[in-house]
Amino acid sequence: MLTNFDKMCADLEKQELEASTGVASPTTYAQLLAIYLYQNDLCNAKFLWKRIPQNIITGNPDISAVWAVGQKLWKKDLAGTYQALAAYNWVEPVAAIIRALEEKIRERTLKMIGNSYSNISIDSVVTMTGLSREACLQVFRDRKWTLTEDNLSVDPTPPVVPAPLHTSSEDQLFKLTEFVTFLEN
Repeated sequence: MLTNFDKMCADLEKQELEASTGVASPTTYAQLLAIYLYQNDLCNAKFLWKRIPQNIITGNPDISAVWAVGQKLWKKDLAGTYQALAAYNWVEPVAAIIRALEEKIRERTLKMIGNSYSNISIDSVVTMTGLSREACLQVFRDRKWTLTEDNLSVDPTPPVVPAPLHTSSEDQLFKLTEFVTFLEN
């Protein structure tokens, strides 16, 4: 299933490839770089950064600001990532992608915390999510994470993963028979 950002990414890549001068617009580069970060495709983001002409980088602070976020993500510096996201006054159309990127990074981090920790200090969660202490406390309530008695740490619970759908042996055999029949004809 393609998301809006996947479709937008394909369109932007096409614009870059089909640019009449061989160089896309600064907005195209900024959006594409932000979408690569949103998709957690740090390799493509880095390759894009390397192929953007220097005069476009210096003439468009949006691109440099997006790449500052990318560098922090590359180094797995979550606190620095949130600082880089907050340090720039994002404008549309890049701002929408950056907001989605920030939410996605935060959600990925919260899932990682839920899967990896049985107990973690609230200050660590604040640093890892870029949220205020009060916002973290609300997230803990929403996720039904348990605060310790001293209110200095939290006991996260892993996110609930839906059980995979099981198919009966008859269904599997039927699908296999259909597939083999298709291949033979």
